[in-house]
Amino acid sequence: MAFLEPLDKDLHPDLAEDFAIFEKILGFVPNSLLTMQRRPEIVKGFGVLTKAVMAEDGEVDLGFKRLLAHFASRAAGCQYCEAHSLVAAQIHGISEEKLEAIWDYQTSPLYSDAERVALDYALAAGSVPNDVDQPLMDRMQNHWSDDQIVEILGAICLYGFLNRWNDSMATELEEVPTQMGEKVLKQGGWDGKRHK
Repeated sequence: MAFLEPLDKDLHPDLAEDFAIFEKILGFVPNSLLTMQRRPEIVKGFGVLTKAVMAEDGEVDLGFKRLLAHFASRAAGCQYCEAHSLVAAQIHGISEEKLEAIWDYQTSPLYSDAERVALDYALAAGSVPNDVDQPLMDRMQNHWSDDQIVEILGAICLYGFLNRWNDSMATELEEVPTQMGEKVLKQGGWDGKRHK
């Protein structure tokens, strides 16, 4: 059970545009933002950061950025964000087959070498203590430009905020991400218990 209940979506009409950002990303307004709106400026600030990190004119694929967020969330242990990020990845073009192969990303032909190293980077950057080292950065720079690495780390760090928020609030999972967790993540030990 959530530690704080989400508030009604229509409570702050001035947040409608901010909520629309997340409806586009996920298909719904997440309970995390409905709780966060107790301080509307946090929602607004998070919306600005999200638009910058997930900009459509970036060099890194939007769906892949959501996979990066998933791996960072997995490292942090936030099952709410693990499920949410996969829903967003699918909405933004990652195939169901590729999602179902996430546990085998190191060997699956559905993942490129560049994607594999970036997902390794997301796991390392999402870990506490941080596990990014020079050999990993060297591997990243073999596949990604400096600008792309900044985009990649932006996606990882965006979810770092959400990981802390949702685990600390025990934010209740919505139906769609719960279904994603049951379908894809359960085989890897996901139970979503903290968020039910």
